[in-house]
Amino acid sequence: MSEHGDVDKRTVAERAGDAYAPTVFSRSQLIRKGLTGRRIAAAVARSDLLHIRRDRYALPTAPSDVVTAVRIGGRVSCLSLLVAMGVFVHRSRGLHVLVTPGSSRLRLSKNSTTVLHWRVRSSVDGCLHAAPIVDAVAHSVFCQSPRETLATLDSILHHALMTFDELAQLFESLPTRFRPLLALVDPSAASGPETYMRLILRAMGVSYETQVYLEGVGYVDFVVDGWLIIECDSKEFHEGWEKQVQDRARDVAAARLGYVTVRPLAVDLLGDHTVVREALEQIIEVMGPRFTRGRRSRFSRSGRRSI
Repeated sequence: MSEHGDVDKRTVAERAGDAYAPTVFSRSQLIRKGLTGRRIAAAVARSDLLHIRRDRYALPTAPSDVVTAVRIGGRVSCLSLLVAMGVFVHRSRGLHVLVTPGSSRLRLSKNSTTVLHWRVRSSVDGCLHAAPIVDAVAHSVFCQSPRETLATLDSILHHALMTFDELAQLFESLPTRFRPLLALVDPSAASGPETYMRLILRAMGVSYETQVYLEGVGYVDFVVDGWLIIECDSKEFHEGWEKQVQDRARDVAAARLGYVTVRPLAVDLLGDHTVVREALEQIIEVMGPRFTRGRRSRFSRSGRRSI
């Protein structure tokens, strides 16, 4: 969603590019662009530039979180930056700001919730208003539960904002208690609910495949035990009648191939997922014996859609 509540139709790559587009400048940067001190003052007077802090000027189109973070004395980071990019974040409270160690004169408002991050892992320091992606991801590991963290990491890899090798290198710098998470990351997850569903299936101990292609149906999120299709809603809210018609047609096509389809609600997967797990266990207990014992999907994991 945009700041005005409209649906943001930009891709994650486009939103990431926009997040790092120059919107905040130092005085020396403006002078190198050809402005003089007098012209800078005139631009501020006309509101063509916002003087938000000593030696920091922003375009009037700069997002409010960016302006606030720079005014505080830092850069947007962690969950706040990832949300702006379109990366999946289950919940984000307050503004997350990366502050360089040793910074002084921080301008923190008593009326807002601000989470300060002090540790810098990347040597890349070319952006005045947004933390490097590696720092934002590292901070997000500390600010979320393991389940939430995995959904964010899946999203990071799925949208190619980092490679697995880059993520592995990052984890080497994190406390050892976080290392087991890396083995659970799967870039095939196209949404947070898919990650949560995968973790439920792992906990249940059932056999499953992800992103399986079925002729006449297309790609489905999960095939469990070779007969049960699970499709996860990527959005918590209703997507319209046209999408429902498409989903129902896919379900009928899958049934003709001998598959049963269930569609857990995103709100249930992201909330108390016990209800989803219990429902799946009952479905498998009741329906499983009706299918051929040992039946497996004809599509191996090597046949998964590449990301």
